[in-house]
Amino acid sequence: MEKDFPSLEALQAEAATFARSLTPKQVGATLVTLSGDLGAGKTSYTQGVARALGVTGTVTSPTFVLMKIYPLQDQPFTQLVHIDAYRLQGGKDLAPLGLTEIFADAGSLVLLEWPELVADGLPKADHAVSLKVKGEGRTLIYG
Repeated sequence: MEKDFPSLEALQAEAATFARSLTPKQVGATLVTLSGDLGAGKTSYTQGVARALGVTGTVTSPTFVLMKIYPLQDQPFTQLVHIDAYRLQGGKDLAPLGLTEIFADAGSLVLLEWPELVADGLPKADHAVSLKVKGEGRTLIYG
């Protein structure tokens, strides 16, 4: 399904709607991959998800720290895990992050930017989101 959004605010509202539709799986984390060029809106989408799940702090891209974990309260998930794989060079680079435990935890909602760079180290995504810049707006594709 493809949708167009005229602004980052509209994209974040869509992300919030998406977040509220998610429920944890019986086994393992829920993995949402976010693909798109630099500036396409991957982090903005994550911000919309985070706000919908009650994260009150600032949500920024974990480009240099690679991963940020936000505890959640009174939500179907217990934590939101935001990973930016932009600086990684394959699935082997995911191992030091301790993702085995995270991916095994049904309470984890994982949003991972740049999945194509670490595809060989990821489980199958539950939801794939692709973002493209379109003029001043964004196009979102759910796969």
